[in-house]
Amino acid sequence: MSAQSMTFGQAISKARKAKGLSQKELAALVKKEEGGGPISPQYLNDIEHDRRSPTSDHLIKQFATILDEDEGYLFVLAGKIPDDVREKAKDRDKIVKSFANFRKNITN
Repeated sequence: MSAQSMTFGQAISKARKAKGLSQKELAALVKKEEGGGPISPQYLNDIEHDRRSPTSDHLIKQFATILDEDEGYLFVLAGKIPDDVREKAKDRDKIVKSFANFRKNITN
């Protein structure tokens, strides 16, 4: 499967299996919020089968850390711009130029 056709769920599933973790084991490691309880194995299953998307930057960052995957790659697959980037993006022209450069570089 090429990176272009990889979905967020497929990337999580592939990385989880490469680490030798079951869905139940990975779900127990991923916390809903800082200090919160773990996500459910069913929620992880739904993510891996692209029935649900991660609901927060917090979850994407945890998946990246636990699965040794690049955070930026997972954000792109999830179709999200990290909150910290969005909050700093104030200049319209700079945003437009940066996005055009991103598109150009990613599709070449």
